[in-house]
Amino acid sequence: MRIETPRLSLRPVNPSDTDDLFKIYGDPATNTFNPAGPYPDIDYAKTVLNRWLTHWQTHGFGNWAISLLDNPKKIIGFGGLSIHSYDGLVINNLGYRFSTEAWGKGLATEFAACAIKYGFDQIKLAEISAVVRKNHLASQKVLHKTGLSYIREIHDVKDTPPSLLYTLTFNEWLANSQ
Repeated sequence: MRIETPRLSLRPVNPSDTDDLFKIYGDPATNTFNPAGPYPDIDYAKTVLNRWLTHWQTHGFGNWAISLLDNPKKIIGFGGLSIHSYDGLVINNLGYRFSTEAWGKGLATEFAACAIKYGFDQIKLAEISAVVRKNHLASQKVLHKTGLSYIREIHDVKDTPPSLLYTLTFNEWLANSQ
């Protein structure tokens, strides 16, 4: 099942995405705000990808491979909705990461808006949340633009300063999209 936005093509991840996943998540630049750092090796990327594939099988939704409509074979990012537990709180997590060549073009906002619409329209989630580092202002801007609001600090990576939890409820989304 492929989803399209004005500029993006999204498809569920598949086992052949390991190299692209490692290329993007193993890049120190894309991990500037990630205290856990880049993926250490291709085997770690395989483990994560297998977890994502299992999430799709278990829940019927998860992470997509993201490409530009005009170049659908080249993956420029990954993102989606998944169930995560942070600091003892279970959330419907909106997450994404794009290659550096995709930065600064509004693609993350376009993706996030699409994922949120999908989460509320198709999956029928009651709320969608995201976790972002305090110093990651670009990602906070994406969350604000797509309707999420800061709720509180949350401890997501052991022995590091807390991140920020943003949330949007279905009713808030519905009121803002009318």
